[in-house]
Amino acid sequence: MQKTVGKILHERGAIVAPGVYDALSAKIAVRAGFDVVFVTGYGASASYLGMPDMGFLNQSDLCDIVRRVCDAAGGAAVIADADTGYGNELNVRQTVRRLLSAGARGCFLEDQQWPKRCGHMRGKRTVGRDEFVGKIRAAAEERGDADFFIVARTDAIATDGLDEALARVCAAKDAGADGFFVEAPEDIEQMRRICVEAPRPLVANMIEGGRTPLLPRGELEEMGYSLILYPLTATYTAAKALSASLESLRDKQIGDPAGLMAFAEFNDLIEAEKMMRLAGESPQA
Repeated sequence: MQKTVGKILHERGAIVAPGVYDALSAKIAVRAGFDVVFVTGYGASASYLGMPDMGFLNQSDLCDIVRRVCDAAGGAAVIADADTGYGNELNVRQTVRRLLSAGARGCFLEDQQWPKRCGHMRGKRTVGRDEFVGKIRAAAEERGDADFFIVARTDAIATDGLDEALARVCAAKDAGADGFFVEAPEDIEQMRRICVEAPRPLVANMIEGGRTPLLPRGELEEMGYSLILYPLTATYTAAKALSASLESLRDKQIGDPAGLMAFAEFNDLIEAEKMMRLAGESPQA
């Protein structure tokens, strides 16, 4: 049975969750021992479309990716980056319904104007506080009794300052949000203030090369963060490894086994032998 985000947080107090962007990255994350994974909009847009996180990925794209990730992730709890909900409150309701149908155990909803962009990019714009809170309320109403973890994310630090960002997550709590995410604090002082004044549980977003200081889990947990995301580690790792491998192939005209997962190991990852046995074939000698 798939675990729920709330239950895992209750049991452990804090979770480290990697970002995944497709079924294969989800399988690898689960194999590595993670039981909560985050479908990153940035990574999904890059992988699915080859495009930046600037509003090119739509609701149908996301829900298709999330369904595949949930199928691949087994019992791990899958949280989806649902961006702005892809429209008004009616669109938010549809997004929540479709994510529930896909098997997701939660989603992030943010207050950017559409087309949104990565929270660590320049040029962000946010909607008014009331519109944002209305979307959170709509999402909470739509999930009903389902165990679906709604994270209210605000990018208002960049547009209106930290005071407004804190006011927004406090209002989102009253509207039914379960988790709270003040995106892109720029220094440890801002992070500490968020942990003092914002409702709990809190999200820390650790993006290598991003605006927020990279801190170890222990320090983040001590501050007061509970859901610690590394949304782009897998995306950037895969991109660098693929680039190096294919450049080497271009230059040497032959693959380098030392830099590759072995044929048998990869087939084990994607459960090829299991599928052959289910098809009635004898196990490999």
